[in-house]
Amino acid sequence: MELNSLKDAFDRVAKKQKLSCCKTQEVTDQIVQEIEKAIEVIQSRTLDYKSVLADLKKNLHKIAPLCQLEGTQKELNIVLSKYPKALEKVLNPDISKAYRNIEFDSHTVNHIIASHFYQHGLFEVGDCFITKSGDVESAAAMRSPFQELYQILEAVKSRNLELALKWAATNSDKLKENGSDLQLRLHHLQFVKILQKGRRDEALKYARTNFASFAGNHMAEVQKLMGCLLYSDRLHESPYARLLSPTNWDIVAEELTRQFCNLLGQSYESPLSVTIAAGVQGLPPLLKFMTVMAGKKQEWQSMKQLPVPVELDKEFQFHSIFVCPVSKEQSTDDNPPMLISCGHVLCKQSINKMSKNGSKSFKCPYCPTDINATLCRQLNF
Repeated sequence: MELNSLKDAFDRVAKKQKLSCCKTQEVTDQIVQEIEKAIEVIQSRTLDYKSVLADLKKNLHKIAPLCQLEGTQKELNIVLSKYPKALEKVLNPDISKAYRNIEFDSHTVNHIIASHFYQHGLFEVGDCFITKSGDVESAAAMRSPFQELYQILEAVKSRNLELALKWAATNSDKLKENGSDLQLRLHHLQFVKILQKGRRDEALKYARTNFASFAGNHMAEVQKLMGCLLYSDRLHESPYARLLSPTNWDIVAEELTRQFCNLLGQSYESPLSVTIAAGVQGLPPLLKFMTVMAGKKQEWQSMKQLPVPVELDKEFQFHSIFVCPVSKEQSTDDNPPMLISCGHVLCKQSINKMSKNGSKSFKCPYCPTDINATLCRQLNF
């Protein structure tokens, strides 16, 4: 919401600046036009140049360029002076207010940072970091698989699918378990690549050799590729021209990276990237809270739970959670969600509190049903 207000403020500045520029250009064009007219008259020598200059001065006075520009410039200055204040209000320049003194395992943190460098292909940076952190023993184990990945990706960039096909064939069973059609996509690209060169017979032979195992689950895709054979000499003008798009290679490269990381037991996005992105989203409410709690820093440092709700986007929600509607607390292993007989769900501690540890029945807070605590069942999300 705050970012929307900041965007609106920026749009107002941009609009006023555009109006100011347009007005300035309009007045400048008028001045240039009058001067050019005066020059033409002087060059024709039909009149005395003094009278021409006097007329020019008179016309420029009528145009009144400064008066015309003052209004738009004043409006621009007003919105420009307000914009920095809007920035400071939304984008707190001192994020250290939300800092908490928490001890981290340095070995784990170093491992996460180094893994981030290797996962993004920054091998020299990763090696340098590992050397500085003194954890050289784990470097080879982290670096080796990602070196293989980037060798494959570099080959794919060069439109060479040999390494990618070899890796996919080696891991075909695991890819099927993950529900990935990466192997078919790679064969798809190789088939089109051969056909694009006009080698129709070779493409047909490749299809017979590699597409048979995919016909059961991907018949429509295989049939579409077979249709390309009819246009082998003019594929770019055929109904299948979209198969030549470079975007197809980018999509396969991304899927290859995703599946490669998945088989390594790692996420497609590095933990460091996810942590930073989530932190950026969660920072504004924490800074607001710290502004309210000014002067109570010690209390902030001792808190065991976040004092304010921090809403994150769906990409940061990795598992289901349940918040008890009575206690407003998130469920835990010790305080799991419980299904009561009327169909509503409460946390175990809330049920125990309302039923005096199961010694008596209680009324559901959402409906008038009497609930027997012994009949409540634990839910697993």
